[in-house]
Amino acid sequence: MTTFSAGEQTHRAVLPQQPALESVGADTPGSRDETAHGHPAPARDTDGEHGRGETDGRGTGHRRRHAEKAANGDGDVPPQHTAYNGGKGSGRVFVLAKGGEPLMPCHPARARELLSNGRAVVARHTPLTIRLKDRTRAASDVDGVQLRIDPGSKGTGIALTDTKRESAPDGTAVSVRRGLVSIELRHRGQQIHRAMRQRAGYRRRRRSANCRYRARRSHNRTRPKGWLPPSVQHRIDTTLATAHRLSRCAPVTEIHIEQVAFDTHAMSAGHDLTTAEYRSGTLAGTEVRAYLLATWGRTCAYCGVSGAPLNIDHIQPRSRGGSSRVSNLALSCVSCNQAKGSTRVEEFLAHRPARLAAIRAQLKTPLRDAAVMNATGQLLTDALVSLGKPVLAWSGGRTKWNRTAMGLPKTHTLDALCVGQLDHEAGATIVRVPQQVQVITATGRGSYARTTPDRYGFPRLIRARRKRHHGFATGDLVHASVPRGKWAGTWTGRVSVRASGKHSLGTSMGRFTVSHVHLRLLQRADGYAYGHGQEATE
Repeated sequence: MTTFSAGEQTHRAVLPQQPALESVGADTPGSRDETAHGHPAPARDTDGEHGRGETDGRGTGHRRRHAEKAANGDGDVPPQHTAYNGGKGSGRVFVLAKGGEPLMPCHPARARELLSNGRAVVARHTPLTIRLKDRTRAASDVDGVQLRIDPGSKGTGIALTDTKRESAPDGTAVSVRRGLVSIELRHRGQQIHRAMRQRAGYRRRRRSANCRYRARRSHNRTRPKGWLPPSVQHRIDTTLATAHRLSRCAPVTEIHIEQVAFDTHAMSAGHDLTTAEYRSGTLAGTEVRAYLLATWGRTCAYCGVSGAPLNIDHIQPRSRGGSSRVSNLALSCVSCNQAKGSTRVEEFLAHRPARLAAIRAQLKTPLRDAAVMNATGQLLTDALVSLGKPVLAWSGGRTKWNRTAMGLPKTHTLDALCVGQLDHEAGATIVRVPQQVQVITATGRGSYARTTPDRYGFPRLIRARRKRHHGFATGDLVHASVPRGKWAGTWTGRVSVRASGKHSLGTSMGRFTVSHVHLRLLQRADGYAYGHGQEATE
């Protein structure tokens, strides 16, 4: 374990928050159970509990939250007299104090009750965040939550948890961890990589086409220390931005992150290596062409012809994500090389299954994701220190050990829930898993290009310099009230703007055109798309 001593941006594609669950009785301003943290507020002059609806203004009694019931529990707080098998519960809603400081997240039903009684207002629609109008941070009980992160190359799992001391059936005190919010952050590193390769292709074409000459950029430019390619740096930036945003919505007291390193040499070999084997790789004592000639028997990998000039070909084309790794290279005659071009090998050899199987046997699992994790692991941990919270790094083995002991399947969000110290041998357990996962997809904020090119890089149309028309920008979350026509009714979705004011609104039922006068802004676009999914706990 490594301990580090240890503080926004948002734009596009947002979806409305899922409707809250059934309501519960409203707490009075004097209750310390304001944010549904589970602490009972003793009622004055009475020991009874109130039913649903308003209380008499004297406080509330202890009550269970609306979590999905497990075999013998409510999925939220372990019972005192029976063994607890865990359960699933609703994801919590972020709560802010009157001054904007974060409080403990509350149950969705509790949030709806506060909103309907006028005691809170919506501070942010996605993710749903409410702000109390009659409660300050100083007047609230805030125990704090833990932010747990399971980094990944294509997606990162994030979980907000709290830890409590509960009484076990034998009377001993045990530590229990409750999952409050689960988030799956999906990166767009591959999209950035493809865009940069496309841009490089446009520039290469301009040097040889009948266009204004564009000189080749020199390769002697220096890069700052710690520089990473934009597609890799994106993983760090989006994870840090999400952690920063959560720290402003929830009282995060510490950050736990899984930090792993992959042995790419052993992964390439397909088995564990000895000390001597680490000193030599696939091309030890030879070169690429000699290695391929020996591997493919001086014949074309696609048609089997021999005695003809042979070229080195990428089995999976680089334009389709293939690399220059030696396992992705093969010998090809000129005719096959030209006929294959950028076609996938599965399509090119669809009529030759035997030869396709022989080529697939030479391919190895790509190491791109492992290389990304090796490059970003420590840098992400160092970046999180800037949030001003204690950052603790844990091994992937401990995460797997915790997840296996809890009997949970492997997902990014469940791995995040299991990150960190969990002494399950002493009775510590995870008693609550959020049944709904918020999916946040990085979409970017659009393009800086002034023109839209065709597939060959030639300008196809000129883009408007203005990004906002009639008060709306592409990606804004809006509420539409259509008075008449086929789409008459109320709709909520993401808008694509036009200079004419006839914007295009995308909803779950389809896309239609609506005038800007019928739109009401709910939330500005922030570069992310929001959705929901169910947690896989079986």
